[in-house]
Amino acid sequence: MSQTFKIRKGHDIKLVGSAPKTDLGRITASTYAVTPLDFPGITPKLAVKAGTQVKAGDTLFFDKDRPEVKICSPVSGEVAEVKRGAKRKILAVLILADADITYADHGAFSFSGATREDAEAHFSATGVGAFITSRPYGVAAGMSEKPRAIFVNGIQSGPLAGDLAYQLEGKEKSIATALKALKLMTEGTVYVSHDADHAPIEALQSLDATHITFSGKHPKGLVGTQIAQTAPLNKGEIVWTVNAIDLPTIGAAFETGEYRPEYRVTVAGSKVMNSGYAIALQGVSLAQFISANVNTDNTRVIAGDVLTGSKIENDGFLTFGQSQLTAIPEGNTTEFFGWVLPGFGKFSTNRAFWGWLFPNREYDLDTNMHGEERAFVVTGEYEKFIPMDIFPQQLLRSILIGDIEKMEQLGIYEVVPEDFALAEVACTSKLPLQEIVRNGLNDLRKEMI
Repeated sequence: MSQTFKIRKGHDIKLVGSAPKTDLGRITASTYAVTPLDFPGITPKLAVKAGTQVKAGDTLFFDKDRPEVKICSPVSGEVAEVKRGAKRKILAVLILADADITYADHGAFSFSGATREDAEAHFSATGVGAFITSRPYGVAAGMSEKPRAIFVNGIQSGPLAGDLAYQLEGKEKSIATALKALKLMTEGTVYVSHDADHAPIEALQSLDATHITFSGKHPKGLVGTQIAQTAPLNKGEIVWTVNAIDLPTIGAAFETGEYRPEYRVTVAGSKVMNSGYAIALQGVSLAQFISANVNTDNTRVIAGDVLTGSKIENDGFLTFGQSQLTAIPEGNTTEFFGWVLPGFGKFSTNRAFWGWLFPNREYDLDTNMHGEERAFVVTGEYEKFIPMDIFPQQLLRSILIGDIEKMEQLGIYEVVPEDFALAEVACTSKLPLQEIVRNGLNDLRKEMI
């Protein structure tokens, strides 16, 4: 029997353009890209160069400080280019894909008598270790770490989130294998979270793990919220987190020894002409798909949801680990007397506009911030959106002044940037809260390593 938690702090942002269970086919392209920018906490060192022939599952680059953290190619083909930025910083590795993908064979994993060291080596060699995030710091996990617990997040509660049960349909065997592999990596508890407000996901129900259930508002679907409610993280402890959407890829790597990062991607948003679900490999070029399915006139395309996703160009690539594409209007226009009018149809997280009288209304929001960055004043508003036992405003101030000791005292070990996404929407100071938290975590990690 699972333990149930009710999340009362937070807010559900309802947007128009949700995805029906419509099959949009497979997204294919001749070019794929993998970027180190998708992996916080790693210093990439190349294992290939332009002209190298690779198979799916071959290492493209690895972490200079933790060589066991390997990032692999999603397809076979030729490395076309290594894009670099200022100071020769690696921005992306571009691959011209073969018509028929061939896979590097790392060998099926035998669980009979397997040790943690065996599982550690397989996670590293196949590249699926990159799907594990380590807290604190919110970085790609090093396989030699000893996590106190592992949290598998089976809830998607962000704006326009897809139907996770539909996305995992038919992958029950690989999911069970992935959990079996994860259990080898910790002497502690493996938690699997469930959404009490939606029908149970059969693929996650029968797993041999500790089940925890959450109901209420977003951010119930953020693993940070789940950890804070279940077993808060203390200084000196390590917790690993995995998104349930990544379990089939992990399971397949242990069953076959092959790296197959394939997703049923949610395509949603008010600027999408054909919403639904598309099959796609990580890193695929989206240029052709976007031009055929999205109204690109004054549009922002986001890999992920509107709160925590990243902006991609119309000729961009599917970001690592993302299983959602969102397209909304670009907010580059001004509104005359917008703050004076009563705003019956306007969205607000508080009662600034009359829209609060219609809690179930769906909004066609754009990216306009309706103001610019201003003085950072203590308002107490962040606490309404962060269901953690921390002082978020004071924590942010300590990050801004670089006070490491104060950051520790105020709970920085419990948070990652996504935990502040809702507060960033409600912030009257219009501050980039997620960026501030990421900078604080980076500074803290440099101090501790």
